[in-house]
Amino acid sequence: MRNLKALVLIALVTLSSCKEEEKELAVAWVSSTENAVWNTKTYNQSAEDRTSDVVINIDTEAQEQEITGFGGCFNELGWDALAMVTPEEQQQILNDLISQDSGCKFNLFRMPIGANDYAVDWYSHNETEGDFAMENFSIDRDKQRLVPYIKEAQKINPDIAVWASPWCPPSWMKHSKHYACKANPEFNDLPEAWSSTEELVSRFITEPEYFEAYALYFSKFVKAYADEGINISAVHVQNEYNSAQNFPSCVWKPQDLGIFIAEYLGPKFEADQLDTEIWLGTVERPQVERVEDVLEYKNTKNYVAGVGFQWAGKGAIEAVHAEYPEMQLMQTETECGDGSNDWKAAEHTFDLMKHYFNNGANSYMYWNMVLDETGKSQWGWKQNSMISIDSKTKVITYNPEFYLMKHLSAFVTPGSVKLATVGDDDNAIIFYNKVKNEVVILAYNVAEEAQEFQFNIKGKTVKASLDAKSFNTLTVSL
Repeated sequence: MRNLKALVLIALVTLSSCKEEEKELAVAWVSSTENAVWNTKTYNQSAEDRTSDVVINIDTEAQEQEITGFGGCFNELGWDALAMVTPEEQQQILNDLISQDSGCKFNLFRMPIGANDYAVDWYSHNETEGDFAMENFSIDRDKQRLVPYIKEAQKINPDIAVWASPWCPPSWMKHSKHYACKANPEFNDLPEAWSSTEELVSRFITEPEYFEAYALYFSKFVKAYADEGINISAVHVQNEYNSAQNFPSCVWKPQDLGIFIAEYLGPKFEADQLDTEIWLGTVERPQVERVEDVLEYKNTKNYVAGVGFQWAGKGAIEAVHAEYPEMQLMQTETECGDGSNDWKAAEHTFDLMKHYFNNGANSYMYWNMVLDETGKSQWGWKQNSMISIDSKTKVITYNPEFYLMKHLSAFVTPGSVKLATVGDDDNAIIFYNKVKNEVVILAYNVAEEAQEFQFNIKGKTVKASLDAKSFNTLTVSL
């Protein structure tokens, strides 16, 4: 009888071990190539015998920054593009971007304060010159496009976070009294006398009454949106504060931004008891001193919750992360290309994702989620979008970057952490979901032929033959 009990115990332990091993190797796999997107593949555990081309060692204890989310921008031209299709098609597009069940699961969205380059035309929320009390402040223009756009998104996910940034203050707050900083007769009427691409020189009128009025402008914006049932989670004080553009823009001397935040905007938000965060963004230059000059002015750091980077700002994120490890970091606008909407654009965006997440970014934003087939702004720049709608045929096209974004955002849930890895990890970004106890791997096979990728996790081996030039998401349940 004693021997029988021992045999039964050994059998149970063996069965339990087999089940545990099977559980540890449970792998879900989605793959996309240029000609075949979003294919669900069956993971084959017998692949362990094959020779590996790429080996990556994953330690779930090697945890780096927490991930807060993914998303895109609500722009006027995006809403106009959506208006070209049927209500059913519009709903499907929004579901594909936002649905927490089957879509990209976007949870974090950007919007402009006043006009940006993808507005229908120039406007601000108060163009009444000298109205320092902001008596004529209004978001009525936004109620035509941006507010409905956001409200449709809220119907799908009421918990989305919306952050906002100005491309330009009310034009009368600038020395030129014009929204642009660079003259271009084809697209704006800025006099050549006021056209300058010089950096580190504020175009904003840096006098106390203007600073005070602009802080009030921000506060009124946040409150007006709250009245519409839309919480503005954060404001980034100026889009690309070093860049003089032919579209709405405003160059700032970094120290002047520090003055504005520390002495006006921060105290105004405190006085009005707003819980909206203030961020330094969006940084589009690689010089870390242009960030330091803002944050180190008096007590600016006490008001700033994070720093947002885009374009050449990627060259500053590593140093900022090292110097200000407590700061949240965001990639605020993925580089938008030239309207090609092709596989090369997706490859470039993947490289950006690697760079930003490897240097501390907590979130990653696309730019235009939806545009018409031209991709053009009202100021002439043709750019990429996740989804294109043909204005003549009404054909809807999901571009490669849609699938790349989904390969990450649909699997890496807020609260997951980026993992440090060892090995051939040049083309992989790896995260750990602590709640689900699962590893999420985004890997790109850059080779022109299939390659065997091997992932070593907690003494177990996951192998998969990745198709040539394919993005792959593997979710490994531990």
